Amino acid sequence: MSEKHPGPLVVAGKLTDAERLKKESNFLRGTIAEDLKDGLTGGFNGDNFLLIRFHGMYQQDDRDIRAERTEQKLDARHAMMLRCRLPGGVMTPQQWLGIDKYAAESTLYGSIRITNRQTFQFHGILKPNVKPAHQLLNQLGLDALATANDVNRNVLCTSNPVESELHLEAWEWAKKISEHLLPRTRAYAEIWLDQEKVETTDEEPILGATYLPRKFKTTVVIPPQNDVDLHANDLNFIAIADNGKLVGFNVLVGGGLSIAHGDKATYPRTASELGYIPLQNTLAVAEAVVTTQRDWGNRTDRKNAKTKYTLERVGVETFKEEVEKRAGITFAPVRAYEFTGRGDRIGWVKGVDKKWHLTLFIENGRILDYPGRPLKTGLAEIARIHKGDFRLTANQNLIVAGVAEKDKARIEALARDHGLIDDSVSEQRKNSMACVSFPTCPLAMAEAERFLPEFVTKVEGIMHGHGVGNEHIILRVTGCPNGCGRAMLAEIGLVGKAMGRYNLHLGGNREGTRIPRMYRENISDEEILGIIDDLVGHWAKDRKDNEGFGDYVIRAGIIKPVLDPARDFYD
Repeated sequence: MSEKHPGPLVVAGKLTDAERLKKESNFLRGTIAEDLKDGLTGGFNGDNFLLIRFHGMYQQDDRDIRAERTEQKLDARHAMMLRCRLPGGVMTPQQWLGIDKYAAESTLYGSIRITNRQTFQFHGILKPNVKPAHQLLNQLGLDALATANDVNRNVLCTSNPVESELHLEAWEWAKKISEHLLPRTRAYAEIWLDQEKVETTDEEPILGATYLPRKFKTTVVIPPQNDVDLHANDLNFIAIADNGKLVGFNVLVGGGLSIAHGDKATYPRTASELGYIPLQNTLAVAEAVVTTQRDWGNRTDRKNAKTKYTLERVGVETFKEEVEKRAGITFAPVRAYEFTGRGDRIGWVKGVDKKWHLTLFIENGRILDYPGRPLKTGLAEIARIHKGDFRLTANQNLIVAGVAEKDKARIEALARDHGLIDDSVSEQRKNSMACVSFPTCPLAMAEAERFLPEFVTKVEGIMHGHGVGNEHIILRVTGCPNGCGRAMLAEIGLVGKAMGRYNLHLGGNREGTRIPRMYRENISDEEILGIIDDLVGHWAKDRKDNEGFGDYVIRAGIIKPVLDPARDFYD
């Protein structure tokens, strides 16, 4: 339908201040190095507050104590959140031990947070500890470059595919794409790693001198698992195999979930198919999509700057033709693929290489020692003996991958002893997810991570009460409308509106290919539970065989499906 309303390739008008900031930043350097020496404030000043995001950091404060500090006439307690670049979520046990030690010794909260961008982040790094954090990552063979702001962010890859022999090939491409699209500026190395400035002219051949109009997200997906939620991303490569070998990718462009309350010019969108490419065209196509969005994306309104809005404005076919022209290729027709689910396969799974993979469910991705459940200590103990790798998943879980038969029992014993395996965890809890939200996210309007566990317990009670306690509904909670919790791809999605109040969305599907529609606005969690109780009762009684909750509420006419989000999301 987008082809019926083609618009200008470039949006005219006054550029946003973010464009000025990037242009004047001297290729992302700003005055960050000088700011680090300013001990009068725990935060970063002026443009540096935003520039540090290109270096993988967000400046935050503890909102639980903000009012108290204001009353005491104290500045907010500023601290940084630092996010690692980790394509495909793969890391070594030795790297895990390094970040485990840093979290315990140098952060305010002592935790490691696995994110649904398939990486980890530290919360609560005080300003004097920021540079040592980057240097630690470097020592471990990692970095935080380009994990935030107007660049291509951490590239996702299916973590534990059914056809496990494809994982290594797909992951290698995720790494290649990540490296190819990285900023070329040496600002990161100069500021954080004390590398000398090279007397050359900076240039950004792919990202451009003012980088992208908005954040950009990329995935590599291995059907039938959509564990990376591809429709939340700007650019997606769906792996196509022939006789077990990766031969090419279907390319999908223009997914994204962020909206703004009360602004109908914003909407979520699923990605559009461009076509199939052989492997040798992968990097050229990735570059062509990014540069097209770089040149055509809206730089006058950040709320309408993402790739999804560019596609809606210029039309999918026009965008596709430009990508073909820039990449020097012609897309072949999309090859057949199917998604059957997107949850992680919790527990032990044996690969074709006879190695075992143990997926551990980590509620909300928060790695910490809890009373009776010393998760952080347990993972460190496993890391000390594990000879394979760790894989972080886009569902905030962790896989102990590549376990030999002889080591399986010992690793399972450690996991059970430390609460990392709990056979009582329900399917509903395994398929529920939340963003961080309070107390550290400055955009949070309502609770999410701290709200989810008890809320799921109540939903579990409802499910058991209606005889479907062994079933699950994809449930997501996000503390604001920016989309980090991926509620706009859930069967039941809660989007924070104010403390204790959420917009309730219904009608996504288990495969993650349909946007849910708002069912009720600005209601309390008790009201939401009442609605869920009523609807689950109908679903349990009237559903067809294996019919998911989201499919049922649409078939039953409880809510209309979202068919064309740009035009009918708010109907």
